[in-house]
Amino acid sequence: MGVAGSVVPDRPRWRRTLRVARLAAIGTGATVAAAAATTGVLLGQARQARRTIPMAEAPPPRCDGIYGPKFPGSPITMVVLGDSSAAGYGVHRRRETPGALLATGLSRRLRRPVRLHRFAVVGAISAGLKFQVEAALECHPDVAVILIGGNDVTNRTPPALAVRYLVEGVRALRAGGAEVVVGTCPDLGAIRPIQPPLRWLARRWSRQLAAAQTVAVVSAGGWTVSLGDLLGPRFTAEPGRMFAWDRFHPSAEGYAAAAAALLPTVLSALGHGGERRPTPTRLEGVRSLPKAAQEAARHPGTEVSGTQVRGSESGPAGRWAQLRRRAFFGVGPTPQVAPTVDSPAVEGFS
Repeated sequence: MGVAGSVVPDRPRWRRTLRVARLAAIGTGATVAAAAATTGVLLGQARQARRTIPMAEAPPPRCDGIYGPKFPGSPITMVVLGDSSAAGYGVHRRRETPGALLATGLSRRLRRPVRLHRFAVVGAISAGLKFQVEAALECHPDVAVILIGGNDVTNRTPPALAVRYLVEGVRALRAGGAEVVVGTCPDLGAIRPIQPPLRWLARRWSRQLAAAQTVAVVSAGGWTVSLGDLLGPRFTAEPGRMFAWDRFHPSAEGYAAAAAALLPTVLSALGHGGERRPTPTRLEGVRSLPKAAQEAARHPGTEVSGTQVRGSESGPAGRWAQLRRRAFFGVGPTPQVAPTVDSPAVEGFS
């Protein structure tokens, strides 16, 4: 990418990132899955899942264009990068794609036009972000939204490698003047055609990658929103409504909930967190970044961003991070988490 500064975190920090990823996956059935792997059950289940989930057919609808053209002011330029979840595969109308939903919401909240460019590609893995980022930078974006990781899990890309490609893209976009919001790897354990014990292993891999993505992206100056099993209970209760026709990608309603979770963070990244009609939030407090990544990986809809404590970006356990649980349409209440204190008497909590 040729971006000034460092592209890959130093080795000790990278080891800590992977340690955080492993911790985030504790309790997800790894022991059972590992035992099953020795018998070939996982291979058989993987083949069955591939037969059950259809291959991609027609491309998702294009959503590029100006949203809110009647509003005054110069347009805000937003780019959407990543894989099929960013492209909106599984829906048939442009207004149902994540990009269109975000651009419409951003335009209405700020009462300004939004120019949207979508560079996301169905089937993309993190290694392909480089080309998307290069194209996006030509548009001089104000904000970039990235949804990536699911295909890295299914292709078994090593987490360290997948995260390295992601952080390269984030650094390049930040160097180009864009704010960056990353929706971290979804929980593939929520996909119904994937049966236990493969489902448990998929959940473990997904959480590992999501936690590592959070540490790397926030360290690079971006924001993250954990998607996880964002609509897990509703997918289980209403699979015909929440899944697209392929039973793998979300339906229009599923994408709407994901966009609703991302929109408040996009607004905050652009410096409009206190807009006239604020989105309800619960400030959960400040953690060290590794602890914040663990919590976010377990609780969908959690925003993680860098912050300062008494004027310092870092504490005894590493960089400070702020967690917010977003209250967004279509999803039940977020589980309560007991307060965590990483250092004595941090002021300014609310």
